[in-house]
Amino acid sequence: MGGRKQANLRRISPTVWPKAVRWAFVLALGALAGVVLSYYWRVFYGLDARGVPPLWPTAFCAVLGAGAAGAALALRQIRDFARRGAVCILLCGALFVFANPPLQTPDETEHYLRTYAISMGRFDFDAERGYPEDVTRLMQAFPGAWVNAHTSAGVGEDPDTGEEQPYNTAGYALKQYGKDGAVQSIADSFARYLSGEDSGGDPVTEPISFLILPFLPGALGMALARLPGLGALGCLYAGRLGNLLAYTLLCWLGLRAAQKARPAFLCIMLLPISLYMGASLSYDATLLGCYYLMLALLTRTRWTTREALLYALACIFANGTKPYLNLLWVALPLLLAKREWTAKGSRGAWVALCAAGSLAMTLFVEQYGVLMRHNYGTIARQGGAAVNGGGQLAFILQNPLRYIAVLLGTLYENDGFLGQTGLFGWKDLPIAFLNLTGPLVLLAAALLCTPRGQSLGRRRLGGLGVFAALYGVGAMTAMYITYTPVGMVRIVGLQTRYFLPLWLLLVLAAAALARRVLAPRLTSARAQALALPLCGGYALLGAVLLLQHYFVGPVYTVHLLS
Repeated sequence: MGGRKQANLRRISPTVWPKAVRWAFVLALGALAGVVLSYYWRVFYGLDARGVPPLWPTAFCAVLGAGAAGAALALRQIRDFARRGAVCILLCGALFVFANPPLQTPDETEHYLRTYAISMGRFDFDAERGYPEDVTRLMQAFPGAWVNAHTSAGVGEDPDTGEEQPYNTAGYALKQYGKDGAVQSIADSFARYLSGEDSGGDPVTEPISFLILPFLPGALGMALARLPGLGALGCLYAGRLGNLLAYTLLCWLGLRAAQKARPAFLCIMLLPISLYMGASLSYDATLLGCYYLMLALLTRTRWTTREALLYALACIFANGTKPYLNLLWVALPLLLAKREWTAKGSRGAWVALCAAGSLAMTLFVEQYGVLMRHNYGTIARQGGAAVNGGGQLAFILQNPLRYIAVLLGTLYENDGFLGQTGLFGWKDLPIAFLNLTGPLVLLAAALLCTPRGQSLGRRRLGGLGVFAALYGVGAMTAMYITYTPVGMVRIVGLQTRYFLPLWLLLVLAAAALARRVLAPRLTSARAQALALPLCGGYALLGAVLLLQHYFVGPVYTVHLLS
């Protein structure tokens, strides 16, 4: 009997115990990395000196490290590339949901208010209609655009040496109200909201935002959050999770649809700035997902009716969310060769369908916003009286060479926007490490797209290059006409997120060039296997650095000095 038991143990141990030991080792390694990170935070950022019990950051970082290690092991068990990528996007995006403080994403204040209204069943727009009291408290505690909103300089006592030392709040997550007021951090905003005290300000009413469709995923999340009684802050995070789920679904469809250059798509979907928007209340979450899906469909060598219908739906949705500029997308199916088109109906007919549907959706959204609007009166032009669309357009037509100089100067001042992939908040929070390494990660993704059979062909790649140029110039011109004072020498309001589809196309172009120059031996399967740890690890690092800046990092050095 004993001999049979020992034989059974010998048969089991080679298969069961090594796997269990491997999991235990990797989880322990992840927890150890978390402990090292927490020690770095405590020493370099003075958490112990601020009275934070060492157990809190240590336990938090250990759990985070072990969770990341466990997620990496679990992802290895998923064989399907699209499914594995989608799970990675969801997990990393969840970190961005909570690493980003409330209402710090561009325009998130008005997006939050519109989403909250929809979650209560309000499908019209009323400027005199209010919200629950805790929504007003949330708006007062987190007034938006936190970083650099009130930059101040002063002299304070160094907490280490006791000597007076100058400080400057530029680039930090700090606010100072008044010349001699206290410098406040994000932690103060949370304390203000959670205290439940009403500052006595005016109640919040509905914003100047007249969209419904792109806010539905976040509104569903908020509606579910209110069922167990969560308040305004809980609804914010639930709404972000709802948007993240929609973004993840669209990315999963894109990864499934892509037949070529899959590492490039996974990279751009997991880029920290993409996840930052995908895990926010902005309508860019679904808009970016539609962009990536449409470009993924254009990598296919054969289009059936299913692909044509999926592209048309994504295109019409994108135009309903951000009209007119996205009309350029309707023509991209013409890049497919006739032999690649097997859908019912001709390419021209589907392009016409996309165009008609996009225009109809655009006009419907505009008319709906006008007819369902109450008590708004005259809505002031964004950017003030100095902004005049007709006057700016006339200025461009009369001074084309000057406008070219404006375009080039704006690109130069903003590092071509490719050097701002680590710029978060309302263009206020630059994380230098991500700005520097973002282009390198995109280049690495391009190299992973060099195996044989991954080329899109000269016709399609050339057509996408023309589209990228037109789209980039169009986006800049649209901001110049609608947000910039007439004749100004730089374009106001441009942000890196507008150019994310162009960086994806840039990666595809770089891959085509590298394929000719390097003659790589890398296989497609090996490239896809390398893409996940590279892009997923970079996304994890981005979330940690975002959390570090807002909740841990140098903010407290300046905070103590003041």
